[in-house]
Amino acid sequence: MQIRSFNSYAMLLLMFKKYVLLSTLFLFVLAGPAWSQNEKEPGDWKKNLFTGGSVSFGIFNNTFLIGANPVFGYSLTDFVDVALQVNYSYNSIRDYNGIFNNKLRQSTYGGGGWLRLYPVRSIFLQGQLEHNFIRQKSIPVLGPPEVRSIDASSVLVGGGYTTGRWGKGGEPFYYLSVLFDVSGNLYSPYTDAFGRSVPLFRGGVQIPLFQENSGRGRSFR
Repeated sequence: MQIRSFNSYAMLLLMFKKYVLLSTLFLFVLAGPAWSQNEKEPGDWKKNLFTGGSVSFGIFNNTFLIGANPVFGYSLTDFVDVALQVNYSYNSIRDYNGIFNNKLRQSTYGGGGWLRLYPVRSIFLQGQLEHNFIRQKSIPVLGPPEVRSIDASSVLVGGGYTTGRWGKGGEPFYYLSVLFDVSGNLYSPYTDAFGRSVPLFRGGVQIPLFQENSGRGRSFR
């Protein structure tokens, strides 16, 4: 069972990486001519930088999660954003390992990167890789509490809605996303005690930096 689980996870991760790579290359091909026309002046790259962040909240199958995620990123094209993200979250699990009233508390910190694809300016698809360090406190029904530290990787996929992304740059906008951890990792902060994905809702804001003019004059959908 362990070998099968490992092979399934490895195949899923490989397929995800191929999908992200192919999607990015495809969008680069589409956006290449426009990019070469708009990015000729020195210093234009600064106008594509953005910051912001989100808060996380999830409740599912006796699991509660809350967290904050500041980001710093770059708009590659009118259709693609990439960013680095710092994570902090806290979650609580009841009936851990299937034992009634067995509890687990954990604090998580770490980071990773994400890629967002915008087929239209109000909708995006997202893929994200994370590695987190976790401090767990187990509170069994019988016996003393136990504390341990571990680390875990996560593969998050999903999508969301924005109040309006006007290509690269433009004005700040808000977004709401839902992500699922498809890694099946029992130690991930985004899965329950059985490795099932907990729907992860994130709401936040993206704030373009060094913008001189609004992006509303663009023809981006």
